[in-house]
Amino acid sequence: MIDAITLRLLRLPLKVPYKLAFGAITHFDTILAQVSVDGSIGLGEATILTGYTNETIGESWKRMLEMARRLPGFSSDAAKTAITSDLNNAPFAATAMMTAIEMAENHPALQIEQTAHVSLLAGINATDKDGIVDEIERGIAAGFGTFKIKVGFDVASDLQRVQFIQDCNAGRAQLRIDANQGYSRDDGCHFASSIDPVDIELMEQPCHADDWESLAAVAAVTEVPLMLDESIYSEADIEHAARIGASFVKLKLMKLVSLDRLEQGLALIRDLGMEPVLGNGVASDIGCWMEACVAHGHIRNAGEMNGFLRQREQLARPPLEVKGSMLCLAPGASPKLCEETLRRVTVASACFDKTSKTDGVTI
Repeated sequence: MIDAITLRLLRLPLKVPYKLAFGAITHFDTILAQVSVDGSIGLGEATILTGYTNETIGESWKRMLEMARRLPGFSSDAAKTAITSDLNNAPFAATAMMTAIEMAENHPALQIEQTAHVSLLAGINATDKDGIVDEIERGIAAGFGTFKIKVGFDVASDLQRVQFIQDCNAGRAQLRIDANQGYSRDDGCHFASSIDPVDIELMEQPCHADDWESLAAVAAVTEVPLMLDESIYSEADIEHAARIGASFVKLKLMKLVSLDRLEQGLALIRDLGMEPVLGNGVASDIGCWMEACVAHGHIRNAGEMNGFLRQREQLARPPLEVKGSMLCLAPGASPKLCEETLRRVTVASACFDKTSKTDGVTI
């Protein structure tokens, strides 16, 4: 039974701005759900990034408050049914509620039986030559075998920067290129057909998530394997990706609503002859930990669950541990919240329990 739910609206400052095709971000807008199920505590998050999802932080907070007010006293199954029904068009918000319940129920995907290590990629965020060289050399020295490059700004300058990175990399690591929907069809086709394939593992989401015709056009001319991300929310989307000729599909827990559906989606990608990639670069340590647990059993390439490395401070205690390029997962451990950090980053909070079903909202 759902005993109580606490929601917190957080503003998580980043160490440095994270540069994306639709703008630089300086903080994460995150809603943290804490759910008590028969005395066991589970956590889930929804980090809302305008431009990536149609959900907004304000509307998500409002809808999650309404849901949390109803659920205390429900059985876990009844709560999951209500979340799936009432938040069917808000997967980020639904994921926070659903995964908190799954964690409280000790979902098998989160059970690490012995110390495990999940490989992460490193981002190349610099745009000046000296900064690029420094990031590559520091990453190689730390043991990273995959780097991610953001493009989607201007085709000519993007191609020049990628070529410079390829020259500096000199075959030492794989390179992932992510346009974050930044290109038109013509620009996407121009970039994809002009790029030198040396060391390139894949190119991610060149055109708008809903523009499948443009994505298919890029897939038809690309010199490197295509991966879709923003376009993928469901099993039908995964099947569509296969039909247009994608080689990789990336999944994020926050878009799949539950750990069960995440595992099913990863299996479907392989069944359709593609390779799955997993991880959210815009997620806190709570969501990244969950994705890393799933990646440990399902993923054979570098994980993208590195959003927590962008935060000035982590929510969890003990903090997630990274050794070189590896995220370390300790057996039997699950994140506990640092109350001191929460006090600094909480914008608003609300608590609901099964006896009163009233809330104490603080702002």
